[in-house]
Amino acid sequence: MKYLSWGVVSLIFLVIALLGIERLAAERVEVVELHTLDEKGENMTTRLWIVDDEGYQYLRVGADGSGWFSRITNNESIALTRNGQTATYTVALRPDKSERINALMQDKYTWGDTFIGIVVGSRDGSVPIELHPQ
Repeated sequence: MKYLSWGVVSLIFLVIALLGIERLAAERVEVVELHTLDEKGENMTTRLWIVDDEGYQYLRVGADGSGWFSRITNNESIALTRNGQTATYTVALRPDKSERINALMQDKYTWGDTFIGIVVGSRDGSVPIELHPQ
């Protein structure tokens, strides 16, 4: 029974440690807020990483998609808050820039990008989302 208790406590500690590292990895460098509407018309805010390249801003979605990505594709425009400024954008999917945007994300977010990539799977098939100001 003693060993079982230690095992459970160790497992709980490991989970808490991994969640803490994930949070630190995700929030230690620039994070923007994406504002979208869900299918009920309610505002949803998602915190995401962002990089700049050739005059555009880029978000990135994994190959398997996500709820925030579905909301982007279901709306004609989105709002994004960066450095305290909120602006409206249309989006363009740029799978042709996947390698470039992945490299920029790695350069900017360093070990955090590596850690999150290990947790969620590889960055293969990720899709850059180019933001166009309205």
